Amino acid sequence: MRIQLSDHFSYGKLLRFTWPSVIMMLFTSVYGVVDGFFISNYVGITPFAAVNLIWPLVMILGAVGFMFGAGGSALVSATLGAGQRQRANRIFSMLTYIAGGLSLVLMTLGIVFMEPLALWMGADKQMLPHCVTYGRILMLSLPAFILQNMFQNFLVTAEKPTMGLIVTLSAGVTNMVLDALFIAVFRWGVTGAATATAISQFVGGIVPLVYFSRKNTSLLKLGATEFDGKALLATCSNGLSELVSNISMSLVSILYNLQLMRIAGEHGVAAYGAVMYVSFMFIAVFLGYAIGVAPVIGFHYGAQNRQELKGLFRKSNLLIGVAALVLSAAALGLSKPLARMFVGDEPTLMEMTCMAFRCYALSILFSGFSIFGSAFFTALSNGPVSAAISFLRTMVFQVASVLLLPLVFGINGVWYSLVVAELLATVVTLVFYRIKRPAYHF
Repeated sequence: MRIQLSDHFSYGKLLRFTWPSVIMMLFTSVYGVVDGFFISNYVGITPFAAVNLIWPLVMILGAVGFMFGAGGSALVSATLGAGQRQRANRIFSMLTYIAGGLSLVLMTLGIVFMEPLALWMGADKQMLPHCVTYGRILMLSLPAFILQNMFQNFLVTAEKPTMGLIVTLSAGVTNMVLDALFIAVFRWGVTGAATATAISQFVGGIVPLVYFSRKNTSLLKLGATEFDGKALLATCSNGLSELVSNISMSLVSILYNLQLMRIAGEHGVAAYGAVMYVSFMFIAVFLGYAIGVAPVIGFHYGAQNRQELKGLFRKSNLLIGVAALVLSAAALGLSKPLARMFVGDEPTLMEMTCMAFRCYALSILFSGFSIFGSAFFTALSNGPVSAAISFLRTMVFQVASVLLLPLVFGINGVWYSLVVAELLATVVTLVFYRIKRPAYHF
């Protein structure tokens, strides 16, 4: 029996509805890990560091898709909850067309300015050619990447989370197979890695576009629309937290790389890159759950089902708490084999990477609560609060930590900053819950 947004959600039903989004995000992270594995083991540490240096720029540009997806799906799900299906489809169509047009502009700018941007992010003479090659190839697939990020949310809102999972699995398998072929067999190096990723992004973005363009059995379909400035503004406001979060995380990654290049050179960037590749495997559980549950929260908020909203809030935080304990223990226990997978047995680099993994494992205890908190307020159409949580978590606390802690602890201060920033973000999230509870009755 199909689970619908209007249903009453028990723990079991909540897990069944959100698991495709969790698996989707997990699989996305796994094929990112495969990217890093092939580059570090078959191409070399310098290209591996170069790819990690330029990837934050790709994510900054791709963050437009997260903004339209999170903000738009919150608005569309609330509109569906209010019984206005035709208006919901007009808004969905308008947002898709605007996101597509904007992505073409960003693609062009990215191709033209890739080299000066790579230099600004700290690329040295050895890393620069790899950065430019990798970045420009991924700019060609940027429109598909933006649509892929956007449709991950809308497939859940359309009550098609399983299709979202299938699309992501297809894109992931494509990337992994082509990584092995282009890098390990054809020896195309960074060019092969970028080409494999670009093709997988076309799979992830274009397949949902075709699905929504045709007659389908979901709640949403692309069609005729008209410009709705109020809906666009609401979408950007609601999705501001996701835009801020992704841009902030990418800018912070650039800052981490600059600090590590200064303190430890390309080995520091390689160690951080290994942690970032693997970290998304753990964070993906929280991100996937947030993506899966947000339309449910938005629907019941739009329908004014306060009792259901309270239940969703309580159950979600309990599930996140249990997941945080399990994932933190797993990350701590697997720190050595995960580090070895990327950096081999070089003693100094191995020790540095293991230390980074152990600190990251502790940060998992806190990160899920602020991730859900931001998504929760987005679903309630409170973009400013959601953006504040994301901005403080991914920009203010991490920037302050990564600038100040190394002054006292050296390179270990960079790793400690991961824990400090997540702890402070959790505290801020709890404060916002306390302040806003009377207004939303959760």
